[in-house]
Amino acid sequence: MGTVTTTAAAAAAASLSGIDFGRAGKQLGHGKLVHSDNAHDASHIPVPVAVIGSGSGPTVLLVAGTHGDEYEGQILLHELIRSVQPEDLTGTLIIVPSANAPAVTAGTRVSPIDHGNLNRSYPGAPAQGPTAQAAHLVGSGLLPRADVVIDLHSGGSNSTYVPCLFLYRGPDEELWAQKVKAANTMGLPFTMVVPPRLEPGSLSTAGDDAGILTLSTELGGGGTVDRHVLHQARTGLAAFMDSVGVLPARAADAVGPEISDPEPTTWIELVAESAVSSTVHGLFEPTVDLGQFVHAGDVVAKVHFLDELDREPREFRAAVDGIAAIIRRPTLVRPGSHLVHVAPLCPAP
Repeated sequence: MGTVTTTAAAAAAASLSGIDFGRAGKQLGHGKLVHSDNAHDASHIPVPVAVIGSGSGPTVLLVAGTHGDEYEGQILLHELIRSVQPEDLTGTLIIVPSANAPAVTAGTRVSPIDHGNLNRSYPGAPAQGPTAQAAHLVGSGLLPRADVVIDLHSGGSNSTYVPCLFLYRGPDEELWAQKVKAANTMGLPFTMVVPPRLEPGSLSTAGDDAGILTLSTELGGGGTVDRHVLHQARTGLAAFMDSVGVLPARAADAVGPEISDPEPTTWIELVAESAVSSTVHGLFEPTVDLGQFVHAGDVVAKVHFLDELDREPREFRAAVDGIAAIIRRPTLVRPGSHLVHVAPLCPAP
């Protein structure tokens, strides 16, 4: 577990109400974001936090609701909070189901208060806007206490992903080996590899910078919940927590189905040529299915012109061989809108 004696950690911990990290049991509390406007003056914005602990053992930090319109992770963490009891554990779960609470309440990607994107805001700051405060709470108050961090994302309202573990490469050989092991343990259908420090303000980068095993997911999306993806994620999360020793297999029924040997995950990689982007304004028609293998040169999308009724739609083609790993959801597009991401297969590490 990382050190928690820094000034930043102490300041972030001070913004937690109802949580005492020095005792075992199940505690339900909240972080406090302070913001003065017409709605929030003389009050605070609560960020729900649950801590379930049995004493000694590993500490796993589970985060969802980084983007408010990504729902699979939120559901999984609410299930955990209700179902897991301290006696089920060997160690501690720190659970944050609504990390960007204003965005979760509004069902939006970013905060409706300060328009902050939490996954671009780490390490955050205690005296800035609500989103920076949330990043500081998680990144300085909770992350240093953890041995493992899992940040549960999905595509949200703007896109749909193949169900995958979303792995930043690196930051060193030891942590990369732990990430690879986690991917094989969780057994999600795909593992999507991205460059180191893909988003410098993300929780994944903050975890890598701290030297803490940090995993992220992309679990479907489209602004809704796919029950099959939810089942895959529930099973994978239970298998992983069993593997690190915090929630043994004997208690797996607390979080979902019986743990079984995972199916091999398919390794894919986002590269510079993955994004197929529109050059025109119009109506997007996908011509491939999510998870389909396509070849470079295949038509993966069409965009129909709104005003030129006699004009054929513009076709857009894949630049690389690979899996149609991300497909845009909103139909109306503009120049620069990403339509499809094609992720090449890569060798299993």
